[in-house]
Amino acid sequence: MPGRDLDSAGRGLVAVVTDSAACLPADLARAHQVRVVPLRVLVGDLAISDDLAGWPAVLDELLRRGERLTTARPAPAMFAAAYRQAADDGAAAVVSVHVSGRLSGTVSSAASAAADAPVPVRVVDSRSIGMGLGLAVLAAARAAGSGQSAGDVASIAEERAARTGSFFALDSLRALLAGGRLVEARGAASPALVSRPLLAILAGRVTVLERVRTRSAAADRLTELAAEFAAGREVDIAVQHIGAQARAAELADRLAMVITRARHLYLAEAGAAIVTHTGLGMLGVALAPHQASGRGVLAVGAAAEADDLPAPARQRRAN
Repeated sequence: MPGRDLDSAGRGLVAVVTDSAACLPADLARAHQVRVVPLRVLVGDLAISDDLAGWPAVLDELLRRGERLTTARPAPAMFAAAYRQAADDGAAAVVSVHVSGRLSGTVSSAASAAADAPVPVRVVDSRSIGMGLGLAVLAAARAAGSGQSAGDVASIAEERAARTGSFFALDSLRALLAGGRLVEARGAASPALVSRPLLAILAGRVTVLERVRTRSAAADRLTELAAEFAAGREVDIAVQHIGAQARAAELADRLAMVITRARHLYLAEAGAAIVTHTGLGMLGVALAPHQASGRGVLAVGAAAEADDLPAPARQRRAN
């Protein structure tokens, strides 16, 4: 997305900004000097900031009562404040990487603020969400930390996001269907509500891949999808969850065994903005390759199309 000329920033300090839909743990964001602008969760007259400072007890209660939750993008003023603070801290330019514009208006708020920022700002639509977005942000932050130019940092974020695969399992599609963020549900209405759907982020949208009967089967299939996507390449891996710490840790251990060329393996709990659309019990994995995709490799990044989706769940002989 357009910002002011990044080339004019040369190789000065580049700040990286994202939103809380990236699900970056606070310590990881601090370590990489990433500024995180929180989305908001709305229920009735109550607004909860998704700042990942802790899971609000009130949110658990609202979810268990079946209250209808929605999210709201950050106001442009919040991004303006982040860009201004980055400039005050010495940044010559900002690269602002955000949740898919097909799922949220966050990139529009960021672009509005970028137009009047005191330094050049490039707003990148990751066409992803959760740690799929988070992995692109971390790649951008590492590039910025190594002294690369703002233009290069933005290109790295875009390239990493475009080649990231993101898969997740839910206990139900109710929250996604209610929020209107599910596309190409493939006849999901009745069967998917009584079984556990497996989904992917495809071209910036949430798409149902297949369904399984149990949480155990969902974890097995996530492992298979991740291994198939990695296909011997060097990858960064992020396992994310909502209220499923033990299941997520077990999945991370399994992935560490079957994907032998992982550079980084992260474990993160998603925030309030994600649970609003997935409900409790979400378990997912995102993988970002360090090499270009080869022939026969499953492509479920930002540029993937419907024909790239994997076939329905199939039995594999255990080695």
